[in-house]
Amino acid sequence: MVKTNRCKKLSTFKEKPLDPERPGRIEILDVNCSPSLLLNIALALQHVLVLSSLCALVVDTLIQEADKDRIVAYVLFYSGISTLLQSWIGSRLPLILAPSLDFLIPALALLSAQTRTAVACRGQCTEPEEPVAPAHPIRELRGMAVVAGIVQLAVGLTGLGGFALGRCGPLVLAPLLCILGFSIYREAALFCSDHWGMAALAIVLLVVLSQHLPSFLRLSVFSICRKLSVLLSLMVTWGVCAVLVHWGDVHLTSVTQMLSTKRNTTFIQSRNNPNSSDFVFSNDSIPWLDFPLPASALPLLSGRSIAAGVAAGLSASISSLAVYVVAARLLKAPVPPAHACNRGLCVDGLGSVLSGLMGAPVGLCSSVPNTCVIGLSQSGSRSTVQLAGVFLLILGVSPQLAQMLCSVPLAIHGAVLAVTYTLAVATGITYFQHADVDSGRNIFNIGFTVFMSLALPRWFRLHSSFIQTGVPSVDVFLQSLVTLPVFFVGVLAFLLEHTVSGTLPERGLVRHEGTKKILSLADEQQGYSRSPDTVYDPPPPVMKVLDLSGLRTVPFCACRSPPVEEVVVTEPEMSSLLPDKGAGVSSG
Repeated sequence: MVKTNRCKKLSTFKEKPLDPERPGRIEILDVNCSPSLLLNIALALQHVLVLSSLCALVVDTLIQEADKDRIVAYVLFYSGISTLLQSWIGSRLPLILAPSLDFLIPALALLSAQTRTAVACRGQCTEPEEPVAPAHPIRELRGMAVVAGIVQLAVGLTGLGGFALGRCGPLVLAPLLCILGFSIYREAALFCSDHWGMAALAIVLLVVLSQHLPSFLRLSVFSICRKLSVLLSLMVTWGVCAVLVHWGDVHLTSVTQMLSTKRNTTFIQSRNNPNSSDFVFSNDSIPWLDFPLPASALPLLSGRSIAAGVAAGLSASISSLAVYVVAARLLKAPVPPAHACNRGLCVDGLGSVLSGLMGAPVGLCSSVPNTCVIGLSQSGSRSTVQLAGVFLLILGVSPQLAQMLCSVPLAIHGAVLAVTYTLAVATGITYFQHADVDSGRNIFNIGFTVFMSLALPRWFRLHSSFIQTGVPSVDVFLQSLVTLPVFFVGVLAFLLEHTVSGTLPERGLVRHEGTKKILSLADEQQGYSRSPDTVYDPPPPVMKVLDLSGLRTVPFCACRSPPVEEVVVTEPEMSSLLPDKGAGVSSG
């Protein structure tokens, strides 16, 4: 009896040398390879700068209370914990976990429903009532985060995430990744509009350092500039902003000012604030050390928060699966197997539940801009992400450091978002090459999916009072789903792909000759030279825990590697493989 592991088929492949005739091809990035210490620290700081102020922006959109800086620090702290868990026992991809639009849009629907409920007129109203603030907005947002985490955990533990991703061909992934990148264009343009000159400077530096400089000057120092293109461009533009604000008549808005600005104060009013030029300095009233302790009150699980949490959890699960695909594509790694995707979703859910229980008002999922930084820097080491997680923990226990880091002007953040999210769009476009783009079926599916996923969420966001069923929780659930572009495009593309008839080559699929399974041509033509075990398998201690007899079926059955296949070789088969001794002697 001979045992073979079907997961290690790729382990016998040899590394393919780079083709000198194809200069556009980049070398494969190894997630297990650690750069030098100084470079690793710089790459980790680059991830932190991309992430930290985005967390602050999400918190500022939702929170109206005075201790926003402390809440920002808490979000960074739990992002660091979840990032470390993701790189150790999750998908094992070099991913950063952070709040996203998948939580922001349902949270805004929840807050809007709270306000409408507070001002609702009971009976015959003769005079218009003043808007009344909801009683427990933070507790309901925390309840939404907990419910979203439970949904993410359920999708991962049941294996639904890995099952769905295994049935997503190029015509599902292409529009999904494109809309994932386009989903931030309005916010990116809004941030850049704070000062288009500084935004343009940051964008030009990003493009030159990451694309032009390594192509024209092939020196080691310029390869370092490419790896640190986001960090260098951000720091240079930040320094130029500080000089212009200090010596000139330039007014910029930072995340710190947004955190200290009242909700009824506009950006124009904050720019005219005489203290607005001090955006690069810290606030002495914020403590240097404040360990994030559990909140005094428990999360509030109302009907509205549960509805918003279910919508956020479903959309965040789809977004995380798309980020896994983007990361694997940028790393030139094999497609994520089902068990790795399920483990990653479980870690996302644990992070969201932990954040909601401990006091953070938002959940967590894989960060799109940090994943796209892998493509810009051509560096995807797992140790870099782990070091970034440690830095996030340090920022989480020091609100003063978090506040100083959030003093980056909004225009620079808009530039970083505008450049990084383009890689998600471009990665989605690359999947079109594997399908028949001249097919009428594919032309309709692609056009209909992309157009509807951009138009309908935009219309429902502008007409938030259109959905009125009489049940507030149902209204919040439906309003959240129809305004989430990633959820909309994922469901619509999946349904059209599996309901509109088409041949396998037309859909970019192929049937494996040995196993008879339907595989994606994108995975077959990628030419992977590494085993998926080296990228996605957890450390041996975690493998031993998952292989315990009491945990093999429930609840970690979907998070374990596929079982070992046993191939029974019969005696006639074995004898047919051996040379005939008699024939060999006679021939001699």
